[in-house]
Amino acid sequence: MVAITDHAFDNTGIMNSRERFFATLEGKPTDRLPLVPISMMAAADAVGARYGDYARDYRIQVRGQLAFAEKYDIDHVSAISDPATEAADCGADVLYYEDHPPSLDEERSLLREKETLGKLKVPDPAAGGRMSNRLRVVESLKQQAGEEKIVEGWIEGPVAQSCDLRGINRVMTDFFDDPVFIQDLMEFVFEMEMGYARAQMEAGADVIGVGDAAASLIGPELYREFALPLHKRYVETLHGMGARVRLHICGDARPVLPYLRELKADLVDLDSLVPVADARAQAGPEQVLAGNINPVNVLRNGTPDEIREAIGRCYKEAGHRAYMVAAGCEVPRDTAPENLLALRDAARLDQS
Repeated sequence: MVAITDHAFDNTGIMNSRERFFATLEGKPTDRLPLVPISMMAAADAVGARYGDYARDYRIQVRGQLAFAEKYDIDHVSAISDPATEAADCGADVLYYEDHPPSLDEERSLLREKETLGKLKVPDPAAGGRMSNRLRVVESLKQQAGEEKIVEGWIEGPVAQSCDLRGINRVMTDFFDDPVFIQDLMEFVFEMEMGYARAQMEAGADVIGVGDAAASLIGPELYREFALPLHKRYVETLHGMGARVRLHICGDARPVLPYLRELKADLVDLDSLVPVADARAQAGPEQVLAGNINPVNVLRNGTPDEIREAIGRCYKEAGHRAYMVAAGCEVPRDTAPENLLALRDAARLDQS
């Protein structure tokens, strides 16, 4: 098994989650590696809740996050639930399910007609819709766990939210057929998401996660032209609010790696398709990375020894520095408790 032994651990005493997280971001010694896996459906299952209820009822989400974090000694609690939150408050048709995440109807997307964008109003996060539900999640998590845990808010990135509003297939052709429209759409998204982030900060969020799953689908040239300027503005604006920024891009995000030094996100998640060594080589020694073990093949379907081995390899590839323990994406809902305990153990100093 690969041992985590070269980290500049602080042997003066046990830190709480907040101390551990911020010390890692600042390049200071910690008592162990921070553990920050994305949990949604697994957190709902931790309290026996149907996911449709978890996504729409802040009280259930708060209970799930607190229970999951306590059981597995996780260093954060999060308000992430699904990508349809902001779009719902814009007026999009959202499909709700009893025990699965809400989704958006591609065929009836809100902006299937481009002209609708000019009539669209930025929703008020405090107006009582789904965005307000997330504000209540953040506020309640802050009240109940904010002294100990990191409280993480969440917003959609510019490419992902554009796809949520217009439909992913239309957006992918718009990049070529109508780049001016894409730029206008992303400006609307930027205004909406920054307002939403500010409201979550005011509710008590320490970190704002930015999920831009679709950014891995557009290739390096389109990323550089369209997404990179918006990602930089996201990070700069969020930093101006006093937020720490976690950037999460699903899939093969290797085209993004050359720009990580420019982006200056505090924490960058790596999906299993993105080698940790490649990210470290291009991002530099100070960029904090998380991931990248495969959520299904390793975390869900692997053995505890395989999980500990995989995290050890990730940490070694990260250069024994600036690393937080997480899977490449969301923890699958039916992951065995012993595998999640192995992920917890992988973050600890006594790994051998």
